[in-house]
Amino acid sequence: MPKTTDHFESLFTYAPISLWEEDYSGIKLFFDELRSRGIMDLNQHFDTHPADIDTCMKRIKVLHVNNETLRMFGAKSEKELLTNLDKVFRDEMREHFRTELLTLWQGEINWSGEGINYTLDGRPLNIRLNWKILPECSDKWECVMVAIQNITELKQAEARFRHLFNHAPISLWEEDYHELKELFNEIRAQGVTDLQAHLSGNPKLIDRFISLIRVLDVNQKTLDLFGAPTKEVLLQNLDKVFRDEMRQHFLGELMDMWNGKVSYERDGINYSLSGEPFNIHLDWRLMPGHEEDFNWVLVAIQDITARKKAEEYLRYLGTHDVMTGLYNRAYFEEQIIKLADTPTVSIIMADLDGLKQVNDTLGHQAGDKFIRRAAEILKSAFDDEVAIARIGGDEFAILLPNHNSEDAQKIVDHIRSLIPLNNKYYQGPELDISLGVSTRRENEALEKTMMRSDNSMYEEKAVHHKNGNK
Repeated sequence: MPKTTDHFESLFTYAPISLWEEDYSGIKLFFDELRSRGIMDLNQHFDTHPADIDTCMKRIKVLHVNNETLRMFGAKSEKELLTNLDKVFRDEMREHFRTELLTLWQGEINWSGEGINYTLDGRPLNIRLNWKILPECSDKWECVMVAIQNITELKQAEARFRHLFNHAPISLWEEDYHELKELFNEIRAQGVTDLQAHLSGNPKLIDRFISLIRVLDVNQKTLDLFGAPTKEVLLQNLDKVFRDEMRQHFLGELMDMWNGKVSYERDGINYSLSGEPFNIHLDWRLMPGHEEDFNWVLVAIQDITARKKAEEYLRYLGTHDVMTGLYNRAYFEEQIIKLADTPTVSIIMADLDGLKQVNDTLGHQAGDKFIRRAAEILKSAFDDEVAIARIGGDEFAILLPNHNSEDAQKIVDHIRSLIPLNNKYYQGPELDISLGVSTRRENEALEKTMMRSDNSMYEEKAVHHKNGNK
């Protein structure tokens, strides 16, 4: 059946999208007038003559609208809408209308964009607008078809999720890894199957991978965490944030990506813009649908510095004697087990002389100070690598892996030389320490070596006892 004029009128009237038939010929005449005056740059002209934007707006003639337009803008009739267009097209519309005019000035016959219109009762509408000068009107612009889509709910949803992102209580990063993925593809095309081995031979490649990551957006928590006043400042200083230790855990991340993982979690170190290091827990997720292009990645970062400090403190308490700061008996026994297969190990046993007498005559507070002085002497004789432990009230033990008997004896002599120096700096009873040393014999259990050292120490203690140190 041939299509009649009524049929096309029905298509226009009942279309499920707002349609407007408009006449832009007044704008065409105004443009021709401006060109005749020698105006070539319309954008610059609007900067100096902003009122001409309103002039152009008033030159638009709305010829006809459809039912969906009336419903969208809350008009009871076409007449009511057309007599109140100043309520519909106002405020923010001037911004996108200026863009439309610049498009027309450049000879384009269609335009798409987003903006704000208003219903007759004053409610703002987010709209997506498309217009096109119909082919038969390309000379005078007297017939233009305009389609308007109400995207208010979409914009509200976008704003809601934008607020969720910006105000999330965790640092969030939107990132683009597509260039990194392209480099993966290049490397695979070269026949590389073991990325870790390839990076071992090409360590500078890790820095290239890092440089290919594009940060698209960060939220407010990220700015707070890294001490950045703005996103721009943070993004310009990423080299201050991701450095040093980061390369090590980034290598692990690369391996996960190379092996096809779409999410992973890791602990690491980042830095604030002021240079302060902090421990982080990083959650990396390739967003669904982007497994091939890697162009949308969500990274969440938590500051776990307080947790790490708490864990370190608990570890410290589990392995150290609180009074002296030396290792405790549990740690010492653990090290004995670890050194079971080490052929050359020396053990020094030490016992603080006279502690009971100090406790009985001066009190336990003075006795505790006496114990700390003994620990001070032992610590000053070694570097931090040596396991010095307080294994009892006044008993100490020192493990010396890879030290033969001659080395160990020199250390014992050094400890003895430190005792009188310590006594010079403290008032009260003089401190003395009984020492015993032994070196592991072939195929001997370290417990047996320790026993021999202990016996040697008690032999010296007997001498000290005989000389008056109890």
